[in-house]
Amino acid sequence: MVLAFEALPCRSALIDGEVIADVPGAGFSELQSRLKHGGALLFMAFDLLELNGRDLTAEPLLQRKASLEALLANATGAIRYSTHIEGHGAEIWVQVCAAGQEGIVSKLAVGPYRAGRHASWRKVKCGRRQEFVIGGWAASTARDRPFASLLMGTFEGGRLVYRGRVGSGFGAREFAELVPLLSARSRSSSPFDATPYEVEGAKWLNPDLVAEVKFAELTAEGYIRHGVYHGLRQDKAGAEVRLEHTDTVEAAMKPGKATKLKGITISHPDRQVFDVPPVTKLQVAEHYAAFADRILPFAKDRPLSLLRCPDGVAAECFFQKHRGDGMPDAIGTVSVPGKRGPEDYISIADAAGLVGAVQMGAIEFHIWGAANKTLEMPDRLVFDLDPDEGLPFDKVRSAATDLRSLLDDLGLPSIPMLSGGKGIHVVVPLRPKAEWETVKLLSQTVAVMMGQAHPDRFIATMSKAKRKGLIFIDWLRNERGATAISPYSLRARPGAHVAVPVMWDELPGVKSAQEFDLFSVLARQDKPCPLLAATKQAVTLGSQVLKRLERLIV
Repeated sequence: MVLAFEALPCRSALIDGEVIADVPGAGFSELQSRLKHGGALLFMAFDLLELNGRDLTAEPLLQRKASLEALLANATGAIRYSTHIEGHGAEIWVQVCAAGQEGIVSKLAVGPYRAGRHASWRKVKCGRRQEFVIGGWAASTARDRPFASLLMGTFEGGRLVYRGRVGSGFGAREFAELVPLLSARSRSSSPFDATPYEVEGAKWLNPDLVAEVKFAELTAEGYIRHGVYHGLRQDKAGAEVRLEHTDTVEAAMKPGKATKLKGITISHPDRQVFDVPPVTKLQVAEHYAAFADRILPFAKDRPLSLLRCPDGVAAECFFQKHRGDGMPDAIGTVSVPGKRGPEDYISIADAAGLVGAVQMGAIEFHIWGAANKTLEMPDRLVFDLDPDEGLPFDKVRSAATDLRSLLDDLGLPSIPMLSGGKGIHVVVPLRPKAEWETVKLLSQTVAVMMGQAHPDRFIATMSKAKRKGLIFIDWLRNERGATAISPYSLRARPGAHVAVPVMWDELPGVKSAQEFDLFSVLARQDKPCPLLAATKQAVTLGSQVLKRLERLIV
């Protein structure tokens, strides 16, 4: 295959494609076998992203494919050009399924290239097929079968959820491959979050083996019906496996029916916004509706910036702070004085505003440090502890604790918030009495003091070149016009993580700033919000605090 690429008439090319087994109608298991044991393979090329140093990603798909076809016109060996058919999607799908194939991929012919999943392409499968984690096996009474079935699951919110048995698709080759792998992963207890009674007596496994399974449907209980084993997925970690939302031809050809939430019409509610885990637009809206009473005390009636991802978080996202045409009436504005005159910033007053923003593709909500009524007097201090790449999280926890001690010495009680990204925000609720310059100066002074006291651990400047192995204490969130992620906001990155305030005595048990995702955060609804409780005890940034700071500096 390498020789075939070297023979192409170009200096360089970046080609998108897939490796397949060189056998008509071969499935995934045959490909896995050939990758492991050897055998003829083909590379099916279906897109061209760069040619001789020229970036082609902005060109329409059909134009890129024309360039690809020309490049491969005389190609020999293992490279094949993947052709296409314009239009007639439903008819083509029927023929492909009748031929026993997996399905089709439908793409926007005029679209530019975008990495990841987004609205410009759809995979339309002939049947349901996805990966599941093997969590155990059931014994067999037949002499020629080492086991009767495998017990499958998917990880949802950090829990392994039982998805039923798969007992078909096994032959001598599959048994020979699986038996030693199953034996090596034996454990005494079930890895599933909840195990149904019908699998009592099963043999349990550490859940890191991933299997490809074809099945008819999922039952109302979420169990696999008529599952057939199609091989192991050694390219995928068990913890990455979530339950997919698989398109059928009807779903792919028709938009999802609009629905209403908090009085806001959600169009295309079934559109997948997150790939890992699979999360729809409606699920994002439902999160903000469910947590409105937690979010609004911090986000309502103040200037906001929205991070919008109309085509999903894997596609292009952008910040927006001014109201745009077509936004729901529930998204209001507030006039903010500026150097060039007043500007109208986005501001919301209720749960309908949150949901309305989601309808416009918003994923993240970033809040000002001051409310609309007191724009020139902040009501919070925020220190964003931003660790250098690769720095372990225990270092960030320790930094938060040290910062808390210093703030306590100043008479400024604080609450930690897991950012949903890399770090921790240490938040001090304030009564809106001091002006921006005072708040900014105090936050800068605290950050510099930490950096000077522990130069091997902290830095108070943004310079990336100087931050190697250090934690940047970002005090710039306290400038007028700056924003910080709102409590209980989703983060627009793989994992669908959520920014969550926690108690100081909870922090030692937290393993990551991404401790909570869209699903696991639901358990927090039964607990009072520590930041909301602290806000009711907000302190004044007055002369007493400044005097304590002066004494510490001396």
